[in-house]
Amino acid sequence: MVTGDLRNKVDRIWEVFWTGGITNPLSVIEQFTYLLFIKSLDDKQTSTEKNDELLGIENPKIFSKDQEQLRWKNFRQLKAEKMYDIVSEKVFPFIKDLHDDKQSTFSKYMSDAIFMIPTPKMLEQIVTSIDSLPIEGSDAKGDLYEYLLSKIATAGTNGQFRTPRHIIKMMVELMKPTPQDTIIDPACGTSGFLVAASQYLVEKFDMYSDKDIKNHYANTMFYGNDMDRTMLRIGAMNMMLHNVENPNIAYRDSLDESNHDEAKYTLVLTNPPFKGSLDYDSVSADLLKITKTKKTELLFLALMLRILKTSGRCASIVPDGVLFGSSNAHKSIRKEIIENHHLHAIISMPSGVFKPYAGVSTAIMIFTKTGDGGTDKVWFYDMQSDGYSLDDKRQKVDENDIPDIIARYGNLPDEESRKRTEKSFFVPKSEIVANDYDLSINRYKEIVYDEVAYDAPQVIIAKIKKLEQEIAQGISEIEGMV
Repeated sequence: MVTGDLRNKVDRIWEVFWTGGITNPLSVIEQFTYLLFIKSLDDKQTSTEKNDELLGIENPKIFSKDQEQLRWKNFRQLKAEKMYDIVSEKVFPFIKDLHDDKQSTFSKYMSDAIFMIPTPKMLEQIVTSIDSLPIEGSDAKGDLYEYLLSKIATAGTNGQFRTPRHIIKMMVELMKPTPQDTIIDPACGTSGFLVAASQYLVEKFDMYSDKDIKNHYANTMFYGNDMDRTMLRIGAMNMMLHNVENPNIAYRDSLDESNHDEAKYTLVLTNPPFKGSLDYDSVSADLLKITKTKKTELLFLALMLRILKTSGRCASIVPDGVLFGSSNAHKSIRKEIIENHHLHAIISMPSGVFKPYAGVSTAIMIFTKTGDGGTDKVWFYDMQSDGYSLDDKRQKVDENDIPDIIARYGNLPDEESRKRTEKSFFVPKSEIVANDYDLSINRYKEIVYDEVAYDAPQVIIAKIKKLEQEIAQGISEIEGMV
């Protein structure tokens, strides 16, 4: 989370944009991101140059020798007018044309990008301020992105919640992506899940020595759909900075008839829109066959079943209503997953996880597409803290169930003996079926109440009488002094 000095510096940069006439939050984030991206390109080349010098080799460079003036470390030292000319007329066109392949994701979504900073003085202020931000490392950059996105006034509208990075990381660690996976987020936004999956893979595996794995990682492993071109641009830049050279991020409505994906992916990681309601005419007929509904949260579950290959896995955030909703559509999608596929786990999260955007209660649903069932019992976990306060401030706290969740999910046989009074436990499929496929943890969790001993009524009455006498005596004494 962004706190203290970094938060104040980001707020001051935001204020420079605002007072300079760029008042649309998305536009501010977009322009901010371009400059962060430009700086990151220079940082990346500087790191490559140091490694090359150390190893005595020479890797391809982002900036050629005759493009040195385009590097952040060089133009930031220039006077405002000269800096503005170079950034607006040379650096910005350079990043728009960064890929020679005009069909690449990055080129596709950068083609209509616009440099909006109006004056040299404003650019100089922003560049100087960004240069002082302590954002070394991908975690710091990710925290900064999350904080920027939290400033969108409409965040949370139409279900567009920004998933906290530590929740994304937890979901990735639960699913354990492999170098053979083909991963999609059908509502990818800024590509947070895809970036986290890429980081996990780089940390756990050698993704670069094998030519086929390296090519798969760079070009055919990551997919994402979204309906917001600004988010797609930010997501494309985000992925490129994590060495995914050509992520397959598409401007597409995942639920529309135009999406023909079927049995294509091995892993879904997502937090799809919650509050949307669509017309039947605009929804793929294949999805309506699984569950006839207008609710996006149910349609996305149907979509995941269609786009996954057999044995493909899914971890998706869902609103609590999906777990216990009583409509035919709610029941049918739960029944479909439980009876025809393998539902592994329901991880209930506290409502404060999405603050300050919204106080909605959510859960993580984890399942495997099998086509022939496999659910014999479901693991439930009652997350009570995610390491941050559950109010709008979301400050760090000591209580954090995430490490326990990851450890317990990684060793499910030991969960067999857990009682319903504990944070995690198994529920047999037969009991879930008997409860109309209800998947809310409160249906199965047992709460132990401490016995409270009270005095007998006669004792309580005697105490009240004694107290009344003391009060009356006190009043009489006061009257005597008046």
